[in-house]
Order: sequence, then structure tokens, then C-alpha cells
Amino acid sequence: MIKKISHPGQRVGVFVDVQNLFYSARTLHNAKINFKTLLEKAAGGRILIRAIAYIVQKSGVDQSAFIEALHRSGFEVRSKDLKIRADGTAKGDWDMGIAIDTIAIARKLDTIVLVTGDGDFVPLVEMLKAEGCRVEVISFRRSTAHELIQSANLYTEIGEDLLLK
Repeated sequence: MIKKISHPGQRVGVFVDVQNLFYSARTLHNAKINFKTLLEKAAGGRILIRAIAYIVQKSGVDQSAFIEALHRSGFEVRSKDLKIRADGTAKGDWDMGIAIDTIAIARKLDTIVLVTGDGDFVPLVEMLKAEGCRVEVISFRRSTAHELIQSANLYTEIGEDLLLK
């Protein structure tokens, strides 16, 4: 359950690592995420400046309906294609893109909400806090790096209220 935030005048940006969230929801709960409700709760009644969802597209998989649903829910969508390496392994994350976007907009925000459980974001969280931003993390606790939870100003676990089964 996401707690109500008590800072209504704050400017907030929400940055969603869709792959991380999608696979955690599917693996842990055999469910999908209600992205509209997620955005409403992440914003918490504050002034929403930006909301960006980052997706990786697989060749041959039509995600146009999902992308349209994200747009209707209030997200800007950034997408890139999954890269298949010569050895057959795949690469498709947005860590660097999320980091660059949050750093670029940090001075225009009071709070940055990262929706991910990826521990690679700990140095980003520490840097954003050093720049004066409040950083909140929303994710599934069971698939979230302990260091990420500890580094955030506020950690909120995703509960049943955000799941579509």
C-alpha cells in the first residue's frame, strides 16, 4: 500500500523502470501493474512535473496498446529496442537513460520518485540527495536491493492496490 505524501506543494517527477516492474509483478504475483493508479499514488497530491516510463521492445512483439495505455495514464514513454549480442545474450535496460533524465531535471524538482528495485540506482539516489532532492523509491520489496531501500528518503512497497490480476 502506498502511503499518502504530506507535501502538497512539492514538485515531483516519477521515473518508472517498466521492465523491472513488469517482471517483478509477473514473477512475484502473476499480475500486472495498474500504471494509472501507480502514477496517482506516486505523485501523492503533489505537483507532477514529469512522469516517464522506460520500456524495452522486443522484435516481433507489438507493444503499441501498452504504450498507448501508458500515455493515457499520464506517462511520457521512452522506448528502445532490445539488443541481441553476437553471443546470443540480450541487453535492454534503461539505467543510464533514467540516470541522465533524473539528473537533467533534478533542479526543477523537489522530489524524484524512482519506481524500480534495481540496486544499480543507489549511487544515483545518493547523488540526487546531495543535490538537494528528496528521493523516494517504490517497488516490490522481495525484488528490491536492500541498499536501494536504505538509500531512499522514503521507501514504499507495492501492494495489492496496484495490481491487476
